[in-house]
Amino acid sequence: MKTEDKILKQLAENPIILYMKGIPTNPQCGFSGKTVGILNATNIPYAYVNVLEAPFIREKLPSISHWPTYPQLFVNGELVGGCDIVEELSNNGSLLPLLKTAAPKKEESTEGLSAEEVSQLVQLGIPDAQVIVDGAGCDLLISVVSEQFSDLTIVKKQQLVLATLKAPLASGKLHAVSVKAFTPDEWQALQGAKKDPGLLQIQH
Repeated sequence: MKTEDKILKQLAENPIILYMKGIPTNPQCGFSGKTVGILNATNIPYAYVNVLEAPFIREKLPSISHWPTYPQLFVNGELVGGCDIVEELSNNGSLLPLLKTAAPKKEESTEGLSAEEVSQLVQLGIPDAQVIVDGAGCDLLISVVSEQFSDLTIVKKQQLVLATLKAPLASGKLHAVSVKAFTPDEWQALQGAKKDPGLLQIQH
């Protein structure tokens, strides 16, 4: 697949996508860091691509977006802009409504918890946590990134996460889950080891 086609596919499949330097837990430039902070404050999931790990995308995207610098935020396939514009939209109150028009609708389940509800429960117990929920129904993989996991054993990390989900696990609203817990450094190392430099990640 040509780089241009890959970019167009990413834009088509991800209603909100940020092309940035670094990853949300470890931005590699101040502008990317500020943009991530603004987006995270909205609590709306977004996809992201680390252009430092995807040099072909980094080189090609400006010719598609007609925007020379990074980060670049797209909503519904349209360029919103870079850090300054995102900050301005946030300050004037128009960013959140814009993101809400593009945010994927959560499927409501009468039996279990949605990915968003799982994320919120974990973040109540671990306020600085970045939570990534994959799968559906009984087959959930919950990845959690937090500074609180520093110097803890693998078991202690998982116990800390499971403690935040004690009530839904006991009531049956949440069934068997698989938990992976990482410090920001461990998560960054894991992302760096990924083979496909154009691979999308989702930030919840």
